[in-house]
Amino acid sequence: MKSTLTRRHMLKLASTSAAALIAAPSMLRADANYPSRPINVIVPFKAGGYNDRLARAFAPFLQEKLGQPVNIINKGGAGALLGHSYFLQQPDDGYTILCTSAAPYLPLNVLLQDAPFKVSDFQMINLPSQDYTLLATSKDSGITSIDDVIARLKADNTSLSIGLQPASADLVNLMLLMDMSGISREGLRLVTFDGGGPARNAVAGNVVDIALVGGQGFLPLVEQITPLLTFDTEVQDGWGGKLITDLGGADAAFVYGSQRGWAVHSSMMTSNPDVYAKITTAIEAASKDPATIEALTSQQLATQWRGPEASNKALADTSKVMAQYVDLLKGA
Repeated sequence: MKSTLTRRHMLKLASTSAAALIAAPSMLRADANYPSRPINVIVPFKAGGYNDRLARAFAPFLQEKLGQPVNIINKGGAGALLGHSYFLQQPDDGYTILCTSAAPYLPLNVLLQDAPFKVSDFQMINLPSQDYTLLATSKDSGITSIDDVIARLKADNTSLSIGLQPASADLVNLMLLMDMSGISREGLRLVTFDGGGPARNAVAGNVVDIALVGGQGFLPLVEQITPLLTFDTEVQDGWGGKLITDLGGADAAFVYGSQRGWAVHSSMMTSNPDVYAKITTAIEAASKDPATIEALTSQQLATQWRGPEASNKALADTSKVMAQYVDLLKGA
């Protein structure tokens, strides 16, 4: 028996097929040839800081593993909020990766800045850099020790200009140090910078008297600064000066600094699992490549492979700690 398809039948079939495709977006979005075009890495800070340097140093090795060019795009502003928001506005198709200081910036964006996202919207691939706050001064400042800093601020808490980033673990550590030392927070001469690079350059150039910034990013400026205080329980990277536990004892209150590295949209794990696996494999391979390790180590950059499980746990743990100090940050 001969079958005929009327125009009405054809329209109905087309409509049904379109509905089926819409109902299965993951099938539409699958990219068996990933990556087939260049990949953008979003750095939510201005050029010159640790994340920018890490992204640019790592890019050639990641590019080699993925087989496509890797472009670095700086989207600094508002304590990384602008860059983080911009990143999430991009498709979760693997062509946009994030290189950021996940902690403390993601939890602080959420806790203090009414961010239009949750920390869980970001999936950490690897956070090789686990930083600490370093309080430093310029070699030319005339300040020789943390005891000198505390004495000056006790006598007049406006006597020194203090450089830092406004929404950061460094700010928390400054306020905890002031409380520990009996120095009023009110009236402190805070000079804020949008990114660690500008803050470090300011103290190295004696533009501000002291600065509190992630210590690993200070390593290229070792000849221009004097380290005064490390917010950790043990010496890091060979810095001189005192530890926070030297001042406040074993129970001295402080928070750890930036946890830096690579992330993607968390939604990618379900929407594009094959692409997620390819990105994870490429970042792991590049991180473990001896050539990568040699190149990044020579620039005082971290390349340790911690992996998604350990990296996401570290971020979650830090987010809980930052939430405990939210009133301190708001009061600052």
